[in-house]
This record gives sequence, structure tokens and C-alpha cells, in this order.
Amino acid sequence: MKAVRIHSFGDAGVLKLEDVPKPAIGPDEVLVKVAACGVNPVDWKIREGFMEQMVHYALPLTLGWDVAGTVAETGALVRRFNEGDAVFCRPDTLRNGGYAEYVAVKTIELASAPRSIPLDHAAGIPLASQAAWMALFEVAGLKPGQKVLIHGASGGLGTFGVQFAKAAGAYVIGTTSAKNAGLVKSLGADEIIDHTSEDFSRKLKGMDVVFDTIGGETQAKSWGVLKKGGVLVSSVGADEKAAAANGVIGRSFVLNSNGARLQEISGLVDAGKVTVIIDKVLPLAEAKTAHELSQSGHAKGKIILNV
Repeated sequence: MKAVRIHSFGDAGVLKLEDVPKPAIGPDEVLVKVAACGVNPVDWKIREGFMEQMVHYALPLTLGWDVAGTVAETGALVRRFNEGDAVFCRPDTLRNGGYAEYVAVKTIELASAPRSIPLDHAAGIPLASQAAWMALFEVAGLKPGQKVLIHGASGGLGTFGVQFAKAAGAYVIGTTSAKNAGLVKSLGADEIIDHTSEDFSRKLKGMDVVFDTIGGETQAKSWGVLKKGGVLVSSVGADEKAAAANGVIGRSFVLNSNGARLQEISGLVDAGKVTVIIDKVLPLAEAKTAHELSQSGHAKGKIILNV
């Protein structure tokens, strides 16, 4: 099969399209024929070697952990899925990923893909949507009627976060640039703050939850907008000491993907309550361009590789 792999860590030039063996599956696994794969910041962070301090990756490595496709083969213990089923998942990031024609995944990671959208759109859902869901509900404990501030509201995590929070009955404020304000508003945000011309920390007080996807100065300014006992949950790591000094709670998290959560999200997509925002769809051979776009930080929604 064809796959995009890295043989060393480095810039986007280390991505190579080559012929590799089709993966074998275990008894609790499914072989997925990949239709499309989402590109996420974790992909280029691993490619550049940023993650080596935490995880040692065996090279060569196939990147890409946001997959949609069809079931090509099932292991002896698998009963939920059959050959030909349309599925999507966020595979284990410790294994070879989905920049390939086939990927082997654990059945527990897998869910039935939404029926109302094409598979190349479904590929943009698993990682970012589950991270946003986990951050808001499982870590921050967002409840109906609460006020939530979502930073980077037009990005992959932010677009899902806005939609989930609104569907859950929260009052949603999103930070973004003026050019993306219309998009974020269309996803359900009650208020928009243009981060290029407005200082959110001067406008907001008494927030129940802040979802921080940016970190740095943005996080530092966010402690003061929370009410006492409020929660900031960060996808890039929360400064718990700063949180305590401000009388609030700072929480970090690592995505623990599972098919049950993803199946709920699939249902919300088919119910018309959640939309995946696609910035660009590129062929697998243009993985280098996809990485450069992701790394620029200018993508609006998801970047997809069509396999």
C-alpha cells in the first residue's frame, strides 16, 4: 500500500510517500481502508521531534490520527463492525497512523461514521471533537446556563467547542479574528471578541469556564475573567500555580479517545447539531503542504488529506 512516513525527525521535507506492507490486525482490531485523514498539530509536533521527551517513537513512522474510511477486515473477536461499514476514529497515537491506504485500529476506538456527510469531512471530526467534548464536559464540568469563554473559536478545537457548549445550553463567548467572526457566530456563539482589536480581559468577568487552546499570554489574562472557583481547562497545559493564586482552578488533560463518545458525536452530526468546518482538502501526496498550513496557525477549521 501507499503511505506517507518519516524516517527521521525534522521539517515537513522529511515526509515521504512510499510503498509499505499492509498492516496485520489482531483479534480485537479492525483494518480500515482509509478514505481520508485529518491533519492536526500533534502530527507536525511528532514529526519535528517535540514529543520525544514524552514518547519514544520507532522510525519509520506513519503519521495521522484522525481517520475515516470503510472496514476492510475484522479480527476474530470483533462483532460490532462488518466489512464495508463506514467508520471513523482517532487511532492510538503510539501506533502507525492514517496517512496511508490502510490502518489497523482497536475496535474500542472505532465508531460508525455520520451518514449525513462525506467521509472526507468525517475525517476532520474524531480528534478535535473528542478533545473539545472531553475538555468542556469531562474535565471542566460545563453545565447548562453557565458562561464559557472559548479561545481560538475558529480553529479545529474551537469550532467544535462552540457547537457543543451551545448545544448543552451554555452561554458561549468566542475569541477570534474579525474575518472569522461570522463563522463563529453561525456556529452558535452568543458573543464574539476580536482578539486583534479587543482585550477580552478588560471586557469579561464572572466566567464559569474558560477553554484555552492557545496558552501563553492568552492563558495568563484568562485567570482574571473567571469567577472564584471557576475552571480554566487548557489543551496546551494549565499553570496550576497561577490558577491557585487567582482563586480559580486550572486543569490540563490528555485526550483519551473512545468509540462510545465518538458515537454520540456522530449522532449529533446526523441530527444537524454539529458541523465540521473544513479549511482545505489535499491529496495524500501533498502531506508536506498540509503540514505547513497546519503549522502556520492560519487554518480555519480542519485540514484533510484525501487518500
